Amino acid sequence: MLARLIVSMLGLFITAVIIPGITINGIWAGFFAALILGVVNGIVKPIFTILTLPITILTLGLFIFVINGLMFMLSAAIVPGFFVSGIFTAIFGSIVFGLLTGWIHDTL
Repeated sequence: MLARLIVSMLGLFITAVIIPGITINGIWAGFFAALILGVVNGIVKPIFTILTLPITILTLGLFIFVINGLMFMLSAAIVPGFFVSGIFTAIFGSIVFGLLTGWIHDTL
């Protein structure tokens, strides 16, 4: 579990370098951002996904990207030192973060 948290933290730092508009101020902010992002994705995202199921079906699943971006922004709102400038930045950041962490988890 700690290894997954560290991989998520590394993915967040790389995402912050790649995507302009995402800022992480310090190692502890990155650690807590990865921790809160995991909690938000585990608890809030499933509830939100069920509540928005009709619009997700209408958009043929593309609304999931918006949900992921909103979870990214919610995490940034909770953690001091982790900033996301807007919804499009959050959507692109969540895509890059998901690809990076998936790739890192597969290679380790």
